[in-house]
Amino acid sequence: MFDHVKFGVRDYAASKAFYLQALAPIGVSVVGEGEPAYGVELSAGGESSLCLFQTTEAPAHLHIAFVAQRREQVDAFHRAALAAGARDNGPPGLRPKYHPNYYAAFVIDPDGHNIEMVCHAPA
Repeated sequence: MFDHVKFGVRDYAASKAFYLQALAPIGVSVVGEGEPAYGVELSAGGESSLCLFQTTEAPAHLHIAFVAQRREQVDAFHRAALAAGARDNGPPGLRPKYHPNYYAAFVIDPDGHNIEMVCHAPA
C-alpha cells in the first residue's frame, strides 16, 4: 500500500534496535543507513520500507500496522516487541469487530507509537 513511512524518533539507537527486534519475525532488516539525522531504512525485501531518523521534535503519536502472512508471525512479533522493551497494547488474538479473520497484536514503542502486526488469513 505504501512505498515508505518515515518518522522521527527521540533515541535513534534504541528505536532502531527496537524495530529490528520486533519486526524480525517478518524478515525486516536494514537496507540502507546514513547519519542518525538522515536515518535508517528497514524493509523485509519488498517494495515498502520503514524509515526512522533522530529528531528533537515531539512528533505526534502514530499507528502503524505491519502485515503478517501467518498468525504465528503476529505471536512472534508480540513476544519480540515486549522483549525489546515495548509495552503491551493488546495481546495476539482475533479482532472480529474489524472482520472475522483479523488476527492482530498491538504494542507501544519507545516513542509512544501504537505498533500493530496483523494477519488477515484464516487460521
